[in-house]
Amino acid sequence: MHIHQSLQELGDRLARARDELRIADEQLLFQNDVVDETKTRMLVSETPLADRAFREARDDQKKLRAQRDRALKEIEDLQREQDRLLDRMLGAES
Repeated sequence: MHIHQSLQELGDRLARARDELRIADEQLLFQNDVVDETKTRMLVSETPLADRAFREARDDQKKLRAQRDRALKEIEDLQREQDRLLDRMLGAES
C-alpha cells in the first residue's frame, strides 16, 4: 500500500512539474520575441536606453531558460523515482 501511495504522490508532483514546464515554455517563447524586438531597437536607435532594455530582456531570457531547465530536471528525477517504485512494486507482487 505504501508504494501505491508514493506513486500517487509522485504522479501529482509530476503533473505539477509538467505544468511548470509548460508555463516556462510559454514564457520563454514570449521572451524570445521580446529579446528579438529589443535587439532590433538597440541596433536601429543606438541609444544607451535601448542597449539597457536589450540587456535586461536577454537577462530575463537566461533566467527563464534556467527555470525551464530546472523543471526538466525535476521531471526527469521524478520519472526515475516513479520507475524505481514501479520496479519495486512489480518485484513485490511476483
